Amino acid sequence: MNPNPAQGVLYIVSAPSGAGKTSLVKALLKADPAIRLSVSYTTRAPRPGETDGRDYHFVNRERFEMMLAEGEFLEHAEVYGNFYGTSKGSIGRDLNAGRDILLEIDWQGADQVRQHFPQSASIFILPPSFSALRTRLAGRGQDSDEVIERRLAAAAHDVAHADAFDYIIVNDDFVQARRARGGITRSIRLEAARQFKRHTALFEEFRRI
Repeated sequence: MNPNPAQGVLYIVSAPSGAGKTSLVKALLKADPAIRLSVSYTTRAPRPGETDGRDYHFVNRERFEMMLAEGEFLEHAEVYGNFYGTSKGSIGRDLNAGRDILLEIDWQGADQVRQHFPQSASIFILPPSFSALRTRLAGRGQDSDEVIERRLAAAAHDVAHADAFDYIIVNDDFVQARRARGGITRSIRLEAARQFKRHTALFEEFRRI
């Protein structure tokens, strides 16, 4: 990264279904309140326990299509008949205000986001093995065998694009993966340009000697 130290950091996190991305992201947000989760728009109905404005901005298809036509989305995708999109203006305003933002997104969306925000830090989370991923998906008890096979095929396709990301974490041990994720954020915050900005008075003090 070649950071603009006055801006916040945009973290892009991608993973195949079942790799543990959501659990890692929740643990990071809990441990690091300085990072805010970007809330996407979707046309799907809220699931039990989900809250509008916290988990997603739930909108109808007409509203989504209007926003799309007006160029409001940084990226968008259709998944199983529902649309999802990320607000370009919202992320830009947060970054310019110096806020760190985390965006959970698939590899295609990540590619679109990097084109608009090339200074973002992108992270891909891998399961420890293909068989472990199959076990995790089956262990959820949510999907039929047909759906699991479809998700596994999609996972193989996702992993083929992992080399486009800045960092890769293998989620074999959750605690170790969480530490690795925290290490990335700490490393970025210690980049020279950001430290010069953060400790301007200290550097000025030494220049006067």
